[in-house]
Order: sequence, then C-alpha cells, then structure tokens
Amino acid sequence: MRFSVWPNTDVKFDELATTVEVSERLGFFAAYLPDHLMPEGHAAMARGDVLESTVTLAALAARTSSIRLGILVAAATFRHPALYAKSLCTIDHISGGRAIAGIGAGWQETEHKSFGIPLGSITERIDRFEEYVSVVASMLANEVTTFSGNYFALRDAPCDPRPVQSPLPILLGVRGRRRTMGIAARYATLWNAWATPDDLVELNKDIDDWCERVGRPPADLQRTVNAGLFLSDDESWLRPFRGLSSVGPALVGTPEEIAEIVNRYARTHCDELILTFDTDATTRHLDMLAMFMERVVPMIAS
Repeated sequence: MRFSVWPNTDVKFDELATTVEVSERLGFFAAYLPDHLMPEGHAAMARGDVLESTVTLAALAARTSSIRLGILVAAATFRHPALYAKSLCTIDHISGGRAIAGIGAGWQETEHKSFGIPLGSITERIDRFEEYVSVVASMLANEVTTFSGNYFALRDAPCDPRPVQSPLPILLGVRGRRRTMGIAARYATLWNAWATPDDLVELNKDIDDWCERVGRPPADLQRTVNAGLFLSDDESWLRPFRGLSSVGPALVGTPEEIAEIVNRYARTHCDELILTFDTDATTRHLDMLAMFMERVVPMIAS
C-alpha cells in the first residue's frame, strides 16, 4: 500500500507548498488538491481565500521533484475538458511526468450558484461527466480528438505537447453503483472513494462487477481511499475526535491504533490511502504526517 496527502487550498500558497514539500521529503506518494472556488460547504457569497487548483498544481510541480500531483477531484462543470487535458499535459511537463488526471462530476450547489455555473440535475451531471471523461481520455491518449456529444464537440483537436507519461493516469472519484462506477471501469487507472474498511469491501464488489461487465480484469483498476487523520500520543488532544471513526472514514488514535486500522484497509484491497487533515499555520499537521510515516508505516503488514 502507498500513502498520499490531501491538503486544503484555503491557506496561503507558501503554507500549502511547505506541506507538500515536507510530504515529499517524508516519502508520501502523491499530493492531491481539492477543487473549489469558494469555502466548501458555505452559503452563497461566503468569503475566504481558496486557491485555484490547476494553477496551484502547476506551481507545486515546479517546487517539487518526486511526489505525484493531482486534483481530487476536478469538477467537470468548471473547465472545458479539452482545456483541462491541455492543463494536465502542461503540468506533466513541468513536473517531469508526475501529473494525475483527477475528475469528478461536480456537486457543490452554493458554489455553482455563486459563480453562475450550471450544475444541472443528477442525471445531467452524470451525462456530462461521462462525456467529459471520454474527451479527456481521448485527448491524453490520441494525437487528435474528434467528439460529438450533447455537452461537448471537438473536431481534430490536438493535444500538444503530448504528456510525458504514457499513459497519464486518470483518477475518477465516484461511488454510483448504477452508472458512474461503470465509467470508472471503462476509463480510470485509479478509482477513488471515501470509505471505511467495511465500506471498501462492499464497494470493491461493485467495482469488480463493473470491470467484469466491461471486459476488464478487476485487478487492473487501482483502488484509492480517503480518510481523515487524527494521530497523536496525547490522549487529551485525541479525545474530541474519538467518535469520528464510528461515523465515517477517519483514522483516530495512537500510532498503534492507526496501524491496526490501516492494516484493515490493506486486507480489503486498498492500493493507496489518501490522508486529509486540517492544514493551518501551526506545525501540528506536519508533525502528524511525520509520525505517520516514521511510526505507523513500519507496523503495516507488507
């Protein structure tokens, strides 16, 4: 199993860059950024600094040398898929072949209202998402792309320079058993979900079924999972977070307790565990990431 980080973009760029640079030095596999235009979960017209994800990813690519970089996940409503493919190829060149093409359907209603971006019904979002992924996949894989759909139309569209990676990995963050898992089975290199170890057992059955339906070996699709990290030897600090692990995917506890949970993920076919945490001006999250790599990872069964 490999381990990655998912810091927030609601901080100053230098603070975010420090988190990613420290994560690289600690040996984390990848750093992913959320894709939001305003503070997540707030009402319309909420104010607060939020860095734009593709530009920030390019800046991080120039400041790092080994950690992989992606958006978890880029909203299919925010950018034209051909532009996003071009951005990914550019980031792949800046980083020397470390970009990951994360894509999601889009969901934050107040954000779309504030910026005047159509979101549409759930059916419309999924229809748009399927076309979006198809266009991005074609742009990354082919010299030119011609596509005609209800949302996007391209004619002999080039994507030069070609990406450094062949193929540039596509990560799709989806959980819909009826349609979106099928899109992941057809197009994704990596599939992503928020999931506890128990959740992952059931979700893996669904994504395996979809892979078999589209004629793909299930083992070819890598499984990535997000979970919050609350790690410390200080029980007084941990105590307020103890209940989180019972209501959602959260790693709460001492290094020994966290290692036990991570080993459960490992036994349920989790290829990559992506850790999210509160990023702020203090160094607690950096200490927590160092503790994870130095004390938890050695206890993970190979």
